Amino acid sequence: MFTGIIENVGAVQSITELGGGRRFGIQSGVAPMLKVDQSIACNGVCLTVVALEEQVFFVEAIEETLRKTTLDGWKVGQRVNLERAMLLSARLDGHIVQGHVDTTGIIESVVSEETGWLFTMRFGPQYGAMVIPRGSIAIDGISLTVARLSEEVLTVGIIPYTFHHTVVSDWQVGTMVNVEFDLLGKYVVGWLEQRGNAT
Repeated sequence: MFTGIIENVGAVQSITELGGGRRFGIQSGVAPMLKVDQSIACNGVCLTVVALEEQVFFVEAIEETLRKTTLDGWKVGQRVNLERAMLLSARLDGHIVQGHVDTTGIIESVVSEETGWLFTMRFGPQYGAMVIPRGSIAIDGISLTVARLSEEVLTVGIIPYTFHHTVVSDWQVGTMVNVEFDLLGKYVVGWLEQRGNAT
């Protein structure tokens, strides 16, 4: 479980094919604090640390993960948002994030304003019921608030700190991002759908 508050930005150092899956080596300052078998969110995807080498940790993605996330397009040198699993004794500064990506979205516009940025992205229309204005959403693992919403298009406002301390500064029109909708919203939608099917 995570909070969507990014700890560190790492960089993909190596990519090794594993049949249909891949092993990624990620260089990061958090590597010395990790242990094998621990979970870490990489651009919002919960992965398991399988090996460590000083400043580099290794994670593996199976075919299903590659199909459902942006990991299939990762390149060596790409920057990656990182967050270690939350502690129950710590403040929940963002919102509850599972690291289970629901879909990918695509950045459609970037507007630079005097004190921040507005990023607009499109996602599949089947997910519209899971998003509400001013609700929480995790994009590339970052806990953000939906500022504007229109069918399958949403906009988030980005403050300078987030822009400069995450991979948001790499986002541009056409960038694919990982999207995880709010856990509570997903349960509500699931309950309503099941109740509708039962009547």
